[in-house]
Amino acid sequence: MTTHVVETTTLVDFKDLLGVDGKRYSAESFKHRAILALVFTGNACPTAKAWDGELARLQRMYDHFGLQIVMVNPNNAYLSPEDTYDRMIKRAEAGGFNFPYLKDDGAELARRLGATVTPQVFLFDAAGALRYSGRIADSRRPEATVRYDLKEAVEELASGLDVTVESTEPFGCALVL
Repeated sequence: MTTHVVETTTLVDFKDLLGVDGKRYSAESFKHRAILALVFTGNACPTAKAWDGELARLQRMYDHFGLQIVMVNPNNAYLSPEDTYDRMIKRAEAGGFNFPYLKDDGAELARRLGATVTPQVFLFDAAGALRYSGRIADSRRPEATVRYDLKEAVEELASGLDVTVESTEPFGCALVL
């Protein structure tokens, strides 16, 4: 088993990532949100796709606490044809995404944060401090989850508490860079 190594402890600046809504996003786009969850994903990864509905539900539940989930696809579409921008749009429409879904062409953001798999979460507070990184939960399937690490970290941040579990080992599909 490899050890999960996070490359940063603060939100790295990113600019000009294209969203499936046709808009360009940067770190600045989300500065007004109290909690930012960057979730690296891939369209061909069954583990990542299994969490689409649950992430949309989490966004609805904690939006009023300032949560902003942002899905980021860093995969090389040439090497992974499921990860084209057009297929990202289809996935977002089919999944009813209520959060931005961005293409990280060249995987610069993924590399700067140290992302290695999909899904993989990096959760930041309003000051841009990394408060949690790792898996979404302890299961590949939401219905089999015992510990929902991302939700628990969001709940603690929303309550003004320190995050109890700051890091977990992510699992899923390797990034295709």
